[in-house]
Amino acid sequence: MSETARATPAMIVVMGVSGSGKSTIARRLAATLGWAFLDGDDLHSPASIAKMRAGIPLRDADRWPWLDAIAAWMHRELADGRAGVVACSALRRVYRERLRRAGPGVRFVYLAVTHEALARRMRARDHFMPPELLGSQLATLEEPAGDEPALRVAANGPVEDTLAQVLCGLAHQGLAVPRRG
Repeated sequence: MSETARATPAMIVVMGVSGSGKSTIARRLAATLGWAFLDGDDLHSPASIAKMRAGIPLRDADRWPWLDAIAAWMHRELADGRAGVVACSALRRVYRERLRRAGPGVRFVYLAVTHEALARRMRARDHFMPPELLGSQLATLEEPAGDEPALRVAANGPVEDTLAQVLCGLAHQGLAVPRRG
């Protein structure tokens, strides 16, 4: 690996449908790595949050400004030489392509979770995304394909197991991560 590649900070986007554990895993990953953290949910417009609370799925027109705000944060962090971790659904390939434009070093970690586990998790939490929207999330989801670089992690189990899989996968991809346990 060249010195330039080693010096390029990474920006990891932890992605998946609502209830997959994006925020939890991304927050824990950022803390473990000592990197900046952004929960993409914090950048949703009040209008988009109101739609979701009302059980109305977002459309691309709702998502583009939100994705652009996330990409702008990522770009600023990367331009300032800082690595980061972002929790963002990034459900469609075109959304991920838009986020990749933030700069070099953008990587994706896809949290794959069974429908049953997602439904259970969504019912058990207090969040603006109601369980009734799970179907629309799954219908919108375009899982990263083989030609699209993304680390796929089965995230049905405990948080610690998922985090360990993510760290192991990132290390396997050549990202320097701290050893655990």
